[in-house]
Amino acid sequence: MLRKTLAIVISTAFALSLKAAPGTSPTVPNLSAAQVVDRNVAARGGLQVWRAVQTMTLTGKMGVGGNERATLPVPIPGAPKGHGNTLEGVRQRRVEEVQLPFVMDLARPRKLRFELQFKGQTAIQVYDGTNGWKLRPFLNRLSVEPYTTEEMKIASMQSELDGLLVDCAAKGTRVELDSIEKVEDRDTYKLKLTLKSGDVTHVWVDAQTFLETKVEGQPRRLDGTYHAVEVYYRDYRTVNGLQIPFVLETRVLQVAKTVLGLKDTPVPPEKVVIEKVVINPKLDAAMFSKPVVAAGSSLK
Repeated sequence: MLRKTLAIVISTAFALSLKAAPGTSPTVPNLSAAQVVDRNVAARGGLQVWRAVQTMTLTGKMGVGGNERATLPVPIPGAPKGHGNTLEGVRQRRVEEVQLPFVMDLARPRKLRFELQFKGQTAIQVYDGTNGWKLRPFLNRLSVEPYTTEEMKIASMQSELDGLLVDCAAKGTRVELDSIEKVEDRDTYKLKLTLKSGDVTHVWVDAQTFLETKVEGQPRRLDGTYHAVEVYYRDYRTVNGLQIPFVLETRVLQVAKTVLGLKDTPVPPEKVVIEKVVINPKLDAAMFSKPVVAAGSSLK
């Protein structure tokens, strides 16, 4: 739902899943992928209720800037081994995570406006369903910039405001049951989703509550190496009859070695805490247009 901005954002940890063949756990009903999807949609509030949701506003706080990864000296290419032949500057990079307030507005079809407050300035990301723009005054980038090719790809893959499983057939998504796995000591159905674009992603659905436990996030590049990402959904609450997670925890998985051949080091989990959700607020269509920067200010 939030993609790069939250989930964009939105870890360290090895995968907590224990793989098994479908239907092998005696405590888990042997359901088809379609049955799991149907139960998930019902648990989240029902198909018709979600279809009636056209807009949504979420406010809360996002952890950003944290980097408590253990650090290693980077060898200087071609230099002999020994003291003084490594780049020591990368050792000092411990930064405490900062909690920043945000507002995210969502509208069909796949429109998003995300505002993040930092030191009196407002950073913005906008996607109108086709094009995307960003404003990053905290980086001293005071003009509106278009999304990069990679950002456009991520935005084009983002799901509707109701998530990946609600109305998935209408969205052109093919769902298959991949396996039954343990996620944090709970049985889950691991679903393989092939999107209309042909891209493949995975969603884990709790075998008891039938709510999403985690989803596969967009791979993140760290130290020149792409890392798999998982986003955990926690603290579900009822809002207007809908079940919505109020905590999203992003975990960046370790790799065996980085592109430099070094041992990978853990990344701490990143959290997004949602404080309020408003269903079907009145949103001006102009909110999802290219932002306009007024002279002498960071945003108009």
